[in-house]
Amino acid sequence: MAKVTIDGRVIEVPDGITILQAARMIGPEVAPPTMCYHSKLKTSGGYCRTCLVEVTKGSEKDPRPMPKLVASCRTNVMDGMEVGNLSSPKVIEARKSVVEFLLLNHPLDCPICDQAGECHLQDLSYGHGSSKTRTDFERRTFEKISIGEKIQLHMTRCILCYRCVKVAEQITDGRVHGVINRGDHSEISTYIEQAIDNDFSGNMIDVCPVGALTDKTFRFKSRVWFTKPVLAHRNCEKCSGNVNLWFKGDEVLRVTGRKDQWGEVEEFICNTCRYDKKVTSDWTVEGPSPVNRHSVISANHYEVFTKPTEFKLNDVKPLAIQEGDKS
Repeated sequence: MAKVTIDGRVIEVPDGITILQAARMIGPEVAPPTMCYHSKLKTSGGYCRTCLVEVTKGSEKDPRPMPKLVASCRTNVMDGMEVGNLSSPKVIEARKSVVEFLLLNHPLDCPICDQAGECHLQDLSYGHGSSKTRTDFERRTFEKISIGEKIQLHMTRCILCYRCVKVAEQITDGRVHGVINRGDHSEISTYIEQAIDNDFSGNMIDVCPVGALTDKTFRFKSRVWFTKPVLAHRNCEKCSGNVNLWFKGDEVLRVTGRKDQWGEVEEFICNTCRYDKKVTSDWTVEGPSPVNRHSVISANHYEVFTKPTEFKLNDVKPLAIQEGDKS
């Protein structure tokens, strides 16, 4: 076990885990934000640099601080390590610069983007970004292509987190897309249009932290804060069948995988559950989905309903007024 201090909070964690994992064990108040890391995907992380932290003490054996900020998703903890996240001015300034870099070529599509309201980049820019830009040059654009029958690609919104590539590589039966070209010309694409058709390809939509990959069957149908997410399950031969159903009235607008408090998919689901089962009778509804109270989706969303205490009229007793209290 290793004893680690993060933003003044001390915790003992197993050897070999990363600073990010240790911070998440403490809680969201000290956990760095992430855009590319996903705990269910091997080799993810280390691309976006949003989880940079300052190591002010390396370990008990070598207390020297690390000379530069490090990616918490790629740096393992050591006994006696002291880490600064929100308590470090260096980290706050560096994270602000990282957000500015991510938004450098990102279009202002929030009013029309289906990801609006559940976009990690929106949360990141609101919490750590600047209120104005320092650039006025033309942003990069890409030719629009179709990569699948059910998946819409908006390459101008992509931040190259590589999550969708790793999903296709590790979850599906064959990856047919990836990052092509280099540098500023890098893009997610396939060399043959409409080539993505395997049975777990829809999970690329769930892991995308921005609106680069969206569901064509849900396209422009509703804003997420007008929908009601509920937990549901069904017996499926291909996947676990545990999903979120997004209702608007009695209509199921979309089906997605369940996500944890970090916005990561808990269990990947098949395309049959995602696209072909959009009738309430296909599912066993368990109850409202847990939604972070800071999310816009939480508006008018009640997870637990507590029935008022029942009482009889004759049980109500008048308030006792003390002498001298005439008010």
